[in-house]
Amino acid sequence: MRVTFCGTRGSTPAPGADYIRYGGNTSCIAVSHDDAAPSLLLDAGTGLRRVQELLGDRPFQGSLLLTHLHWDHVQGLPFFPSGDREGSRVSLRLPADDATEASDLLARMMAPPFFPITPSQLRGDWDFGFVPDGAFEAEGFSVVARDVPHKGGHTVGFRVSDGRTSFAYIPDHCPTALGIGPENLGVYHERALELACGADLLIHDSHLRAEEVATEGSFGHAAAEYAVRLGALAGARRVVLFHHRPERTDVEVERTVGRFAGGDLPVIAAAEGMTVAL
Repeated sequence: MRVTFCGTRGSTPAPGADYIRYGGNTSCIAVSHDDAAPSLLLDAGTGLRRVQELLGDRPFQGSLLLTHLHWDHVQGLPFFPSGDREGSRVSLRLPADDATEASDLLARMMAPPFFPITPSQLRGDWDFGFVPDGAFEAEGFSVVARDVPHKGGHTVGFRVSDGRTSFAYIPDHCPTALGIGPENLGVYHERALELACGADLLIHDSHLRAEEVATEGSFGHAAAEYAVRLGALAGARRVVLFHHRPERTDVEVERTVGRFAGGDLPVIAAAEGMTVAL
């Protein structure tokens, strides 16, 4: 299984020379079976546009799972050339809400007067629905979805396995919503621990640093220190710091990673274009 980071930033894109190494596009991950073309995408931030680089001239054929509907996880949808074309097949699933149709939820942000077309007008074969509760199959992968706390809408995290390896993807997570926790970073709750348990890779919200939690933790995000500690408690083998805050430059991201140098658990920062083979 191969995991490619197409967008690593959170909240808003971050263009410019200070953001080249780790990237300025928002959340999107492409997953493939070994050397095959990506068939499973997680989130549809502006990084979704980069999936075309992995497919070349081929249309996308697969599933797109959304953790939630904040702008930085959906704004790439109408700018997805591999999906918005004849010959594509996209099964899009999003966390359930109070709407009777999944496309109705997406159309709240993607429809006139805010955008010229609606989700139903995307070209190709698009199928809209809700993320199943618990375990399900998608494109030959076993997926588990679990609710995680995050401000402003139903949010889930995913665990993906190909039967040999696995990774957990928790890009937006507000652990302080459940209490301050033993280290003042938030609660290490059972759903997050379940997703990360024994995973080969834990990709986790690291929008904040520990010293920022007291003033900004209630905004909906976790600290890098929380992500690493969660990985250690869950027995994950590696941690990838993800959802870099938009003003965190390449130098500052490297300084955050440097806080964990010499630890027992390998820690890296998600970089746009990086592929991890599991």
